[in-house]
Amino acid sequence: MKRPFEVDVAEYPFKDRWLPYRDGNIHYIDEGNGPTVLLLHGNPTWSYLYRNVIKELRGEFRLIAPDYPGFGMSRAPSGYGYTPQEHSEAISDFILRLDLKDFILVVQDWGGPIGFNYAVRNRDQLRGIVVMNTWGWPATLLPMKLFSLVMGGRPLGYWLQTRLNFFAKVIVPHGIHHAEKVTESLRKAYTAPFPTPESRIPTWIFPRHIRKARPWLADIESGLPSLSDLPAQILWGTKDSAGFPLEAMAKWQSYLPMNETEILDDASHYVQEDRPDRVAASIRKIWTRTSGGKHI
Repeated sequence: MKRPFEVDVAEYPFKDRWLPYRDGNIHYIDEGNGPTVLLLHGNPTWSYLYRNVIKELRGEFRLIAPDYPGFGMSRAPSGYGYTPQEHSEAISDFILRLDLKDFILVVQDWGGPIGFNYAVRNRDQLRGIVVMNTWGWPATLLPMKLFSLVMGGRPLGYWLQTRLNFFAKVIVPHGIHHAEKVTESLRKAYTAPFPTPESRIPTWIFPRHIRKARPWLADIESGLPSLSDLPAQILWGTKDSAGFPLEAMAKWQSYLPMNETEILDDASHYVQEDRPDRVAASIRKIWTRTSGGKHI
């Protein structure tokens, strides 16, 4: 299948794979051999977000990074609403069809709720988890509620996302602390999946559902105690202005007591862009913690 848009091959030198999903498809990359790692992105990102982590680890692990329907190179099926619940159903189906077992789950931003919705129902399939600047409960912090109201509201939020591609053009660069990493190639990679107003609707649905998905998020939170024995690495970028303060990190520490935490004072919301080396190190750490200290 042909890529729907071009991306710098030097930055993203991976083989494209597509899995049919109803009358659409899920694009993903599946690189390397070894213990399995599933990498879940947020808004408005895609598997490109994990490119540097994958390049560092593909000699040691099998790294799988899907794009949610409507994001990256995936094509949404008919009637798809782009809600986090639907994305989580798509990812659960993806995991089942690829027969992924005993894997390390890596989540950030909306990848958190999407991944944890699977995790609380399938604890036995997980070896461990890496958690970065995310949440898994109804929003309680005022900045996050206001973000949802503005960015996911009408008419302003809808206009910003569908007409200006605001998330991809403005929020992504703003969410990377190291300005020198925001290259023209990176900007193109994050804006290219959304060439038309209609194609940008998924980026508006996500912030809208910070409020709209409260019952679903509450259901996820009710299941988090079942993960109390799950080995976790928590990576937290402190320069994040998107509503993920240390208070949210502390909440994860309470729900995931088997955690080791690293606070990154030189990372913002998109930790994978600012410090891919620490993401890779966290994945390696989960492996050593769960394999008796053995190296791969």
